[in-house]
Amino acid sequence: MSTFLAEVLGTLILVLLGDGVVANVVLGKTKGNNSGWIVITTGWAFAVTIAVYCTSAISGAHLNPAVTLGMACIGKFEWALVPSYLAAQMLGAFLGAILVWLTYLPHWKETVDAGAKLGTFCTAPAIRHPVSNLICEIIGTAMLVIGLLAILTPENLVPGTGFDKAFSPALVGILVWSIGLSLGGPTGYAINPARDLGPRLAHALLPIPGKGSSDWSYAWIPVVGPIIGGVLGALLYQLLWTTPAV
Repeated sequence: MSTFLAEVLGTLILVLLGDGVVANVVLGKTKGNNSGWIVITTGWAFAVTIAVYCTSAISGAHLNPAVTLGMACIGKFEWALVPSYLAAQMLGAFLGAILVWLTYLPHWKETVDAGAKLGTFCTAPAIRHPVSNLICEIIGTAMLVIGLLAILTPENLVPGTGFDKAFSPALVGILVWSIGLSLGGPTGYAINPARDLGPRLAHALLPIPGKGSSDWSYAWIPVVGPIIGGVLGALLYQLLWTTPAV
């Protein structure tokens, strides 16, 4: 139960602070309105860092079905625990989105653009091209999982010190920041099925004035793409790590 609650809380924090920075940038009459992509990617990086710090000692801070499934596929996580982790991540993402809605409650009616309101909750492509959008999410999530496993590799840590445990969450945040800056332009870098699907469901259910469609025709891409990418990233890392150096 403690790991379930940690994954709920961690994913809630991730979405609250991550979608929160998007809301601050895109919604009308906020203090951060129109502050741009650098603010969004930085806010998401900090959101990941804080969420990982809060929960890594309890659940390992997966906070992402693509991470959970990728680690299970290479034997670094028990398959028996996968369903509870996925459920916790979806619940946390959904609840986090509701908190963002409550935080910015007066600003929804001050925002004319329905796409901006949806973008506060979930991702959408800059150019709608399903094959390319799917490939983008696969590449971004593979990079996430490869980088995450590299950060956690014992040989990359400092033996006998607490430095590695203290600094690893910050490195994960830097990894997400890099992905957002370099690979996030085409699709908004969901790289996490729960982060996209949970808030998209919240958008569909919440009484948001003038919210428009939840774009369910696109919703499969930020779910399927990250799952494929997470598994591929984990397998590629395992191949690299188990191949003897020449």
